[in-house]
Amino acid sequence: MTQEDTIRFSDIGARLRAYRLGKGLTPDALAEKLGISRAALYRAEKGEIRKIEMLNSIADELGVSLPSLLGVGVEYVSTAIGFFERMRQMEDECQQIIGLFGPMSYLLTSDAYDDILKEVLSESIPEGTDPDGEAADAVDRLVDILRARKEAFRLRRPLIVSLISSADLERFLLHGLIGRHDLPPETVDCRRLMARRETEYLLAMLREQPIGIQIGIVREPVPATSFQIFRQTSRSVLAISPFRLGEQPNVRLGVALITSAAEAMTLHETIAERLWGNALKGADAAAYLEALIDKYAIAAEAPSR
Repeated sequence: MTQEDTIRFSDIGARLRAYRLGKGLTPDALAEKLGISRAALYRAEKGEIRKIEMLNSIADELGVSLPSLLGVGVEYVSTAIGFFERMRQMEDECQQIIGLFGPMSYLLTSDAYDDILKEVLSESIPEGTDPDGEAADAVDRLVDILRARKEAFRLRRPLIVSLISSADLERFLLHGLIGRHDLPPETVDCRRLMARRETEYLLAMLREQPIGIQIGIVREPVPATSFQIFRQTSRSVLAISPFRLGEQPNVRLGVALITSAAEAMTLHETIAERLWGNALKGADAAAYLEALIDKYAIAAEAPSR
């Protein structure tokens, strides 16, 4: 059995929790569906599972394959909530994160970004498509998970290499932090100002170069889907995501992939090395980003309301 095929019960429990959250099920609700006690489900989410029959029942109830629950081969995650919860779990165990996320890594955003993110995600829900409020409730749960990720990152401080597409930054500055394009002009101006301030927050990090944080601005075309590599003590894990935060977010539709397969890891490590090698860093990246702000951002003065 190869390293990437090794099954760890703690990982199974973590996936179970992520998929449960993705389905919007409380522990009590899932335990009732499975015909087990709440305590038994709690133990299962801690990885205390010894019977294949229980794993089969859990997989069936959550609508995932048994191989995905076991983490054999490729793990498929069909909800943003489940995916970002899995990211939180992997970040809790990793020593280094290498990521290409647009317009920038959420972990490196300011607290002010969190203040508006819920509103942006909510307005991305098309009108009339959420009569029972399920999508709005999912946004609340997703924001809670994202905030937990950032808090844990700041406490643990794993090394992070953040690759940022200059094209994503240009769109971010031009359009602002918006969930759709039919917002009132005054709202768009306000959101563009927020995008400017967030980019200036990134600029300050480039100038200060905090220990453990490496940022590279990529000017060449980047893959359409974002990815992150989590380097842990005994293995590395790759996550490929169609989900997007920030300008024109997508947290409703897509299938993310998580794997430790050697071929997938090697291919994406190679992509990351190439992008990092060609990226602008340090003072060069700061000067370039400052020029982008001057060219594409709204004026720094607060717009009239």
